[in-house]
Amino acid sequence: MAEAKEEIPSSNEFKGAKVAEKNPLLLIFMIVQTALILVIGAMQFTSHQKIAQEQTIKDVVQAEMLAQTEGAVEAKKDAAKVNDPDGINFPLEPITVNLAQTDGPRRFVRFNAVLKFSKDSKEEEFKARSAQIKDTIITLLNAKRPQDLLTIEGKNFLKEEIKSSINSFMIDGSVIDIFYVGFQIN
Repeated sequence: MAEAKEEIPSSNEFKGAKVAEKNPLLLIFMIVQTALILVIGAMQFTSHQKIAQEQTIKDVVQAEMLAQTEGAVEAKKDAAKVNDPDGINFPLEPITVNLAQTDGPRRFVRFNAVLKFSKDSKEEEFKARSAQIKDTIITLLNAKRPQDLLTIEGKNFLKEEIKSSINSFMIDGSVIDIFYVGFQIN
């Protein structure tokens, strides 16, 4: 009896073999379905690759901002090296300073200027003293009230104060003139 059990295949194995033998259409359907899944997967992969290579708005904006900042840095370097027949122009970085407190709300000034140094000035000196120049300007602006700076006379007086303060610590050369590039009081 033990020998009879070994020769008889189990019913599950027997049925699976019979189905495959009897229904070749099922086998063809499974092969076609698998091929179709592979083709769809390949198409999705290539479309995602194309989408990933396209520039987004974020990429365009970042590239434009980078180009503008690089251009501004180069322009500032070029402007610093421009020599007038009368002297050397030295652009300052924009400065934002709180003004002296009055009865009203707190006010501040955004200040951007170009300093014109005499011909005998050395570029290395005013580059080395740029922190001292900014400190002098900030100190002078902190002491001003908005009413002092709203008039033309007040702005011209500020120019003279800045010139005399900077010239007090310059060794070679001096500030001849100051040109306001930006002056906004808020």
